[in-house]
Amino acid sequence: MKILRARLHDLDGVAALFNDYRIFYRQSSDLEGAKVYLEERLSKDQSVIFIAVRDGEYLGFTQLYPSFSSVHLKPIWKLNDLYIAEHARNQGVGQKLLDAAKEHALLTEAKNVILETDADNLHAQHVYENNGYVREDDVYHYTLPLP
Repeated sequence: MKILRARLHDLDGVAALFNDYRIFYRQSSDLEGAKVYLEERLSKDQSVIFIAVRDGEYLGFTQLYPSFSSVHLKPIWKLNDLYIAEHARNQGVGQKLLDAAKEHALLTEAKNVILETDADNLHAQHVYENNGYVREDDVYHYTLPLP
């Protein structure tokens, strides 16, 4: 298995995983929309996507979005998406993708990597905590819904 940074030539493979990821989060299947979305992120260098590939098969991906800390004068990476194909789970794919995200953050001298997960996603919480992520109980997250 190889962990690679996705490029435009990976679009079909990563879009299929991204579509499955969205379905997992109760969104309608939209493979063409996934391709358009990811092509824009990749072509405009608006995100960093790492993919796990074995024998030409795309097994999983993680997508990081850049942000910045004004207080610390450093970049921050938001690990926004992490998905492993169902048949590839429990094979270390997620761990390798998390390692790639951490390495990228270190190479870019980021302040940290941040992420969110659902309160009932206990498996993900366990994985993140085992990888050194710390839950911040003293931070309130707010959302401004827009039409």
